[in-house]
Amino acid sequence: MLIGELARQAGTSTRTLRYYEQHGLVRAQRSTNGYRVYDAAELPVVHQIRTLLAAGFGLDDIRPFVTCLRAGHGSGDECPDSVAVLRRKLAEVDGALARLTALRAELHHRLTGTEQHPPACEFG
Repeated sequence: MLIGELARQAGTSTRTLRYYEQHGLVRAQRSTNGYRVYDAAELPVVHQIRTLLAAGFGLDDIRPFVTCLRAGHGSGDECPDSVAVLRRKLAEVDGALARLTALRAELHHRLTGTEQHPPACEFG
């Protein structure tokens, strides 16, 4: 299929597909007239890329998932390298949640203290 057809089926733009190709995530063949021609197997790869990007993964993090799909697995999550990325990302999210929870507790503590002892600020 041509780039426009893949873009339409994947719900993305041709520019985005060229960007993925430039980063080695999507593969295209060239026709004799120079048009990009994609195999239908690229559609699930593009879906995987878009799903992972939406979840906050970077392009380098996505590579193992694409490699896993290209190896014939039904999901990009099934290979050891993909699992390692998922574990690392989960640890990052857990750390961010811990930091946000601590910040929330600090803000709540400050707000509660302010409500119990209103500041005597004078402006003017």
